[in-house]
Amino acid sequence: MKELGGITEDNSSLNYPRLKARIHERFLNEVDLDSLDRMNEFEARERIKHALVELIQRDRTPVTSAERERMVEEIRNEVFGLGPLEPILADPTVSDILVNGYNQVYIERAGILEPTDISFDDEVHLRRIIDRIVSRVGRRVDESSPMVDARLLDGSRVNVIIPPLALDGPTVSIRRFGGHTMTKESLVENGTLIPEMLDLLEACVAGKLSMLISGGTGAGKTTLLNLISSFISDKERIVTIEDAAELRLRQRHVVRLETRPPNLEGRGEVRQRQLVINALRMRPDRIIVGEVRGAEAIDMLQAMNTGHEGSLTTIHANSPRDALSRLETMIAMAELNLPDKAVRQQIASAINIIVQIARLSDGSRRVVSISEITGMEGPVVTLQEVFVFERKGIDPEGRIIGHFKPTGVRPHFTDRLAAAGIHFDPNQFAAL
Repeated sequence: MKELGGITEDNSSLNYPRLKARIHERFLNEVDLDSLDRMNEFEARERIKHALVELIQRDRTPVTSAERERMVEEIRNEVFGLGPLEPILADPTVSDILVNGYNQVYIERAGILEPTDISFDDEVHLRRIIDRIVSRVGRRVDESSPMVDARLLDGSRVNVIIPPLALDGPTVSIRRFGGHTMTKESLVENGTLIPEMLDLLEACVAGKLSMLISGGTGAGKTTLLNLISSFISDKERIVTIEDAAELRLRQRHVVRLETRPPNLEGRGEVRQRQLVINALRMRPDRIIVGEVRGAEAIDMLQAMNTGHEGSLTTIHANSPRDALSRLETMIAMAELNLPDKAVRQQIASAINIIVQIARLSDGSRRVVSISEITGMEGPVVTLQEVFVFERKGIDPEGRIIGHFKPTGVRPHFTDRLAAAGIHFDPNQFAAL
């Protein structure tokens, strides 16, 4: 038997998690946490470190120096951050963090999912971290409200769902959105597109062509939208509308709007459609909707058709044709009972370009198609591809083999760009 800080316990039962839990509990009892709130982050972390080291030494806790440093860091993360998730939150290469219960954590790095050895002590520990996440944005999660969307300080999106809806324990999904902004050079370097495609997109923004970026979950739509938005002139007034603020525009004249969820009483919700309608009264030169997903689609199209050319948005869809179908479905949500032909005419006259981006099986992201909407043929909206990514196969390492190429079609909008003083070499569109 051994006495440890006034508590007698069998040596065989001593282990790192229990020792850490004991030190953590004593730390909470001895340190004034309110005083930490009045300090800046660096001072608070140093205060926590000194207090923990002193506590470990005073109680003669049987740990090695490496275990002591690890214990201090983990308890600091528990008190000041998000516990076991802090190390991977600090890793800029991690794009998604997926917590499937307290003992299973996956991450996505370079487009590939991989398991980690990170775990929480138990379900209570995980719930404590979840409560910390949602309380920071004035939300709650419990049996009466078992689903919640929140946002971390760095803009990362968090979705939480707990029992009874999540059968295997609380589940947390974090979509990272760090401070690093992709540049034109980095997108070309990593093979997302080629310089000719980038030049075309930049010209379309300068020529005020309205653009729809389409792709699946995690394909890189927001990253591409951020880049394309950077081509907008600094002289224009831009209004952005988002569910979760992710866009990082560098222009001087930007007004950022964000939807609001209902409060604890179920009131006060503000949806994207309301913000789009309000944005029209704010004298915008361009409207950027982070992602169109509901009835706001009709108001966005009307804005594009009534003097707000060059507006941008993204949509979840697997192909340009699917994107058009989804837009029709969203417009139907507005319950305006418009004929199908009238809806398609609105789409055909409002949107000029559809950029399709995809995450391929090897984790790489590619702009697989740039298509022009050319008008209507009977009841059908007509499309023509200008650039495509042609797949050839898979190499021995599992990487996609392929290349970008023009289709040989000269887009109709080049006349509009020429009128704006933007000219292209016709050979740029010649088929290879």
